[in-house]
Amino acid sequence: MGPRNRERRVGAVQNTNDSSALSKSSLAARGYVQDAFAALLVPGTTRRAPLIHRGYYVRARAVRHCVRAFLEQTCALPGAPLAQIVSLGAGLDSLYFRLKTAGRLTRAAVWEVDFPDVARRKAERIRDTPELCALTGPFQKGDPASALLFECLDYRILGLDLRQLQRLDEALAAAGLDAAAPTLLLAEAVLTYLEPESAAALIAWAARRFSNALFVIYEQMKPCDAFGQFMQQHFRQLNSPLHGLDSFPDVEAQRRRFLQAGWTACSAMDMNEFYRRFLPAEERQRIENLEPFDEFEEWHLKCAHYFILAASKGDALSQTLVFPPTEAFLWVDLASPSGVFPARVVMSDSQGPNLKRYGHASALLSPGVILSAGGFGEQGGQHCRVSKFHLLLRYCDFGWKGSQICSWGPGAKWDGRLYHTMTRLSDTQVLVLGGRLSPVTPALGILQLCVCKREDNGTEDLKVTVTKAGPEEDSTLSRWRHSTTEVSYQNQKYLFVYGGRSVMEPVLSDWHFLHVGTMAWVGIPVEGEVPEARHSHSACSWQGGALLAGGLGASEEPLSSVLFLKPISCGFLWESMDIKPPVTPRYSHTAHVLNGKLLLVGGVWIHSSSVPGVTVIDLTTGLSSEYQIDVTCVPWPLMLHNHTSILLPEEQQLLILGGGGNCFSFGTYFNPCTLTLDLSSLSAEQ
Repeated sequence: MGPRNRERRVGAVQNTNDSSALSKSSLAARGYVQDAFAALLVPGTTRRAPLIHRGYYVRARAVRHCVRAFLEQTCALPGAPLAQIVSLGAGLDSLYFRLKTAGRLTRAAVWEVDFPDVARRKAERIRDTPELCALTGPFQKGDPASALLFECLDYRILGLDLRQLQRLDEALAAAGLDAAAPTLLLAEAVLTYLEPESAAALIAWAARRFSNALFVIYEQMKPCDAFGQFMQQHFRQLNSPLHGLDSFPDVEAQRRRFLQAGWTACSAMDMNEFYRRFLPAEERQRIENLEPFDEFEEWHLKCAHYFILAASKGDALSQTLVFPPTEAFLWVDLASPSGVFPARVVMSDSQGPNLKRYGHASALLSPGVILSAGGFGEQGGQHCRVSKFHLLLRYCDFGWKGSQICSWGPGAKWDGRLYHTMTRLSDTQVLVLGGRLSPVTPALGILQLCVCKREDNGTEDLKVTVTKAGPEEDSTLSRWRHSTTEVSYQNQKYLFVYGGRSVMEPVLSDWHFLHVGTMAWVGIPVEGEVPEARHSHSACSWQGGALLAGGLGASEEPLSSVLFLKPISCGFLWESMDIKPPVTPRYSHTAHVLNGKLLLVGGVWIHSSSVPGVTVIDLTTGLSSEYQIDVTCVPWPLMLHNHTSILLPEEQQLLILGGGGNCFSFGTYFNPCTLTLDLSSLSAEQ
């Protein structure tokens, strides 16, 4: 890399620091953390989205957890030497001021290191801010020719390039750092921006230099799945690529990295595990209720792609005291896959507009017509709640062609709802139940969509009309992320509406029966143990009843249960199905029954490091098996959540439509094309 490119890369990395500092300031302003100093250190303000707040919150809590454990461990013994915190790539972080205010620096001091421009800006900001100077006490500016830019009794700021280790070593020693004293080295999203050789040298230098130390890092991982690929693409576009992820893709590889570099013990975990193990339930509940939130998939995926690690060296420090044993976090080691379902693109841009959206609903009207409506996606060159309908029409026997159409006629207009359900009533009619316009605005009323042909009976220019099929003030359907399943009782057809979430309730456990003929809600007896409340589960018709699987339960915990709403003479009966091996807890998947087997397609889980494929459950024996999705022929990352799927049983195929999500601060991703999964291997095994 030439000098000019290297300078541009350094500038891009510094820009990530400024963005991070603004996010931390927004985090404090919304009450996620107590930090009166973040806004004083950052020029300007901005309000981040709730998903960004959650991501930075769990990062802040993980770092705070490690810093507090270090200080409690090193400052507890009488006569212990001064504890040292060295924050590498500290940026505009307010750690020193928070520790000072909390009285945690009576026997400790802080050294911060960052690029000279960043360190100089921070030092000037502190000198110009009376509230900050009041905490540092008397200070010295430092020699302009020296790396030391700010110095007071318990705080020093150094402007250095972490790749220049000899200069780093000499400058820290000159600034009073004692290599024999207990030392915490902290690197928040820092090492990944260094070239692999420089990062490895820094880790090894720290192991050699300090005899009694703890090294804590917070970084990205899992580069190979769809979310990881999109994450890497984002940082490449910012000219600050993530280095080393291919060599150290998961927590086990990161542990080995530190142990092989000379650290004697090491522990690491992803942020889903940290959040569940080390944050009290009351605190989790507090932050989950701070802001309206409905991006659970991206929250869990973000946490699965970041980790916290603590490596220790010396007798006085131990990583086990940083992450002591707690209630175990369930990790599922999946058996070897029983097979593979090949995926391929079935529709290109030349065959009409693709379905680039998520949170939509789809229905198979007839063997050659699939209607999709709603969701969040691309329309008119913008990302928005989609108002146009998408029709997928079969042509040339096995081909498909797409078209976008608006609602037509003088009646109601499509309101742009998300996370609703659509149920086929006939070859031309669909019923829409529930959904939301925003996390605080439910989409009210029942809508009926009618697909109308042109006067010449052609299929090239179909139209969709929207009519209201029920009173708008009906609160029964003030919900989203629920399920609607066709069931049968006394030879009558009903729609079974179950679960979901609402403005008032984060998760619902109630159910309702809608008589299709009269469009009236009716009471039907249901016996058995009431299932755990859930949303974002799957549901499909089977033997006159409904099969429900997975979902997100109370406390935002993925569920593994498979339930059968079984028809009985006096109504229905809840039955819990015994599945072996148990289903890995998941949600935001789709489900279908094919030849006596329940297929759970895609979704999100947090208890396995693998990517969800298709779980196949034999409904007679209860035996389950996992199938991978072969994406070799798919030229882009496939995100299998917030999608819809349509089963074509005669062809042994499954169509995947849409899917994706708002991927933290990396941008919004939409699966660009419709796919098909070849399920023929299931029939071959019978």
